[in-house]
Amino acid sequence: MTDAAWSPAEATRFLIERELFGMRFELGRIKSLLSELGDPHKTLTVVHVVGTNGKTSVTTFATSLMAGLGLRAGGYVSPHLTGFHERVLLPDRSGLRISTPGEFAGAVQRVAAAAGVVEAAMPDGEVVTQFELVTAAALLLLSDFGVTHAAIEAGLGGRWDATNIFETPKVVVLSSIGIDHVKWLGADELSILKEKLAVLGSGDSLIAPRGLPMALSEAAEAIAADAAATVLWTDPPEVAWPLSARGGFQQRNFALALAAVTELVGEVDEGVIAASCACLIPGRLQQVNTGPITFVDSAHNPQGAAALADAVGLLAGGAGATFVVGLLEDKDAAAFVAAILPQVKNLVVTQPLNPRALDAQRLGEVALTAGLLPDQIRVVSSPAEALDCGRTLAGPTGLVVAAGSVHLAGDLLSAPGERVVTSL
Repeated sequence: MTDAAWSPAEATRFLIERELFGMRFELGRIKSLLSELGDPHKTLTVVHVVGTNGKTSVTTFATSLMAGLGLRAGGYVSPHLTGFHERVLLPDRSGLRISTPGEFAGAVQRVAAAAGVVEAAMPDGEVVTQFELVTAAALLLLSDFGVTHAAIEAGLGGRWDATNIFETPKVVVLSSIGIDHVKWLGADELSILKEKLAVLGSGDSLIAPRGLPMALSEAAEAIAADAAATVLWTDPPEVAWPLSARGGFQQRNFALALAAVTELVGEVDEGVIAASCACLIPGRLQQVNTGPITFVDSAHNPQGAAALADAVGLLAGGAGATFVVGLLEDKDAAAFVAAILPQVKNLVVTQPLNPRALDAQRLGEVALTAGLLPDQIRVVSSPAEALDCGRTLAGPTGLVVAAGSVHLAGDLLSAPGERVVTSL
């Protein structure tokens, strides 16, 4: 790479190379990196979104609501579907837009230079990780575009996540709690909750969904009290909002976003709410075709699969759907299949274009064990060919739902050869 402006391909190559160094959790690197960049995050008023499922939706809704209020609003979500630049939401004349590949590449180039300075002072050849670089680039772009209010999605957990760098007071949203990333966060919901709510600080407000198991609700209250934060419990609306984003789970996500923005900046009027109801969340029950109607969703754990199954039940009117499913190898495949099983007419198993993908043949064996019949299962390794197979099985009047991984969603939503394939 040269001193000339980096192309998107050069920036992507630089970030992909950092995957070799994995994830080592501590906050010193990101703080040093941001300091070298002039601490672009310190001018932001923040909604910080943590949780197992629903984070991207809550973050996007909250950003849209703040933009609708006339604030200079932006957002940061992860992971991306097709390219790193999709993670940054910037203010625009129409409200919001995704950063361009060129804008993001320019930010990555500046962050890379700062990382070189930081790494020179690190012991034992330690380097800044990919997620830290991406987070810093996102915050730099938000600063460049004069963003004053931002919704920021945590990447993994909370305690050691690179987004856990904002001053208090702030508004923290807990989107949901479920079992995922057990290697890093723990194997039970209470352990996971503690990791995620470690972002709370003195004077913060925690927006949380009512209806958590009692043990988790009590733990959330105790964690907040220890941090000198307050808890505001949120219910879905009595009358459903006319959301363009499909799925009953989005009513809960929108309620959380609205509560967060209201707590952060004050009452949100009905016109702003109505405008934000039109917000679409890419890769979340996203309709991509008709004849048969075909959806792509990012559900990738048992809790997400259960929410997806509920949504499909309503969409299909009880008739079920043809599912196209591909998972990563660290996910609970048996629990995922069990969750969608009541809505499955046929199942096409595949594997995302990802080094950590679960082998499609193994996933087919899991489906057999779960109770599906052999003639209900097809094994097609290629995601695109699997979707074609599913659409053929469903017929022109059927329903097809592809799910199991953000990576699979990205494979199916991007043009051939355009997707940035990452293992993290």
